[in-house]
Amino acid sequence: MANTPQAKKRIRRNARRATVNRNRVSRIRTFVKQVEAALEAGDKATAVTALAQVQPELARGVAKGVFHKNTASRKFSRLTRRVAALS
Repeated sequence: MANTPQAKKRIRRNARRATVNRNRVSRIRTFVKQVEAALEAGDKATAVTALAQVQPELARGVAKGVFHKNTASRKFSRLTRRVAALS
């Protein structure tokens, strides 16, 4: 249990940040799922459009510190390869 006022404040702050970060990660996963759904359906036009929306969301996740740079790069690279293979 936190004893100092600073430690108590840190606990409150961490809880708020965890909520914000959880929402960010969820939003990014939603965009990724849209690309994957288009890939499953075989709809290249929709997949390309969804992929264009995923890239800035992943970059924003990196900038905000919820994803490592290499993780975002790997996810985008794999999605890009799967979309390119649709033809």
